[in-house]
Amino acid sequence: MGRTRAPAVAGSFYPEDAKELAAEISRLLELAPRGPTPKALVAPHAAYIYSGPIAASIFKRLAGARIERVVLLGPSHFTRLRGLALPQATAFATPLGEVPIEIVEGFASDADAHAREHSLEVEVPFLQLTLGKFHLVPLAVGDAAREEVAQALEALWGGEETLIVISSDLSHYLPYAEARAADAATAKEILALGRVLPGDACGAAPVNGLLLAARRKGMRAELVDLRNSGDTAGEKRRVVGYGAFAFYPAEA
Repeated sequence: MGRTRAPAVAGSFYPEDAKELAAEISRLLELAPRGPTPKALVAPHAAYIYSGPIAASIFKRLAGARIERVVLLGPSHFTRLRGLALPQATAFATPLGEVPIEIVEGFASDADAHAREHSLEVEVPFLQLTLGKFHLVPLAVGDAAREEVAQALEALWGGEETLIVISSDLSHYLPYAEARAADAATAKEILALGRVLPGDACGAAPVNGLLLAARRKGMRAELVDLRNSGDTAGEKRRVVGYGAFAFYPAEA
C-alpha cells in the first residue's frame, strides 16, 4: 500500500474543514481577475489570512486549464536538506482530498523535509480547486545552486500538460514602507529573469532556478500582484512581502 503525506498546517494556515476551506478559496478566487494560463508561476505560502489574496491572483489564471501534472517546488524551512527531495509518499493529502504523487527518477526522497513543511502544502488546495484532478511532483528545496534547480526544472518541464509552481514569500519583518521598496526591487529582478538573494525571498533557491530555466527557454515574466501582510492583515510595523508572478513563452 502507498503512503500519504498528511496535512501539517490544516487548521492553522488554512481551514481544516473541507467545506470551509473550499468556500474560503472560492471567495478569494472570485475577487481575483482572470488572465491567461501561465506555463510557470511564483506564489506566496503564508497563512491564507495574510497571503491568500495574492496567491488567488495567480491561481485564478489556472481556472479551466487542461493541466495534468504540477511540478511544485518550495523551500525547506525546518530540515537541513542538500539538493531537492521528494516525500516518501505516493499521495499528498489536504482536507480537499488526496493528490497522487508522480515518482520521478533522479531525485532523493526525504520524509522529514516534507513532514512539517508548509511551503508546498498551502499551494495544493488552490491547485485542487482550480485544476481538479492532476498528478503532483512535490520537491522540497534545500541547499541547492540555481544551476541544479534549473536542471531539475528543465528535466520536468514537459509540455502544455505540465505546470511549474514555485512557492516563495518575499521580504520578512521589515517596516511597511521599507518592505514595499525591497519587494519592488525584488520584483524588478524577477521580471528581468535575474537573480534574487536569500534575504529577498525565503524561496530564493527555487526562484533562481526558475529564473535561469526561464531565461534559457526564452520566457517572459509578468507581475500579477505585489503586496504584503500590512495590506491584507493590517499590521504595518513588521510585515512579510508576497508576490505573484506568471511566466509565458516570449511570443505568447
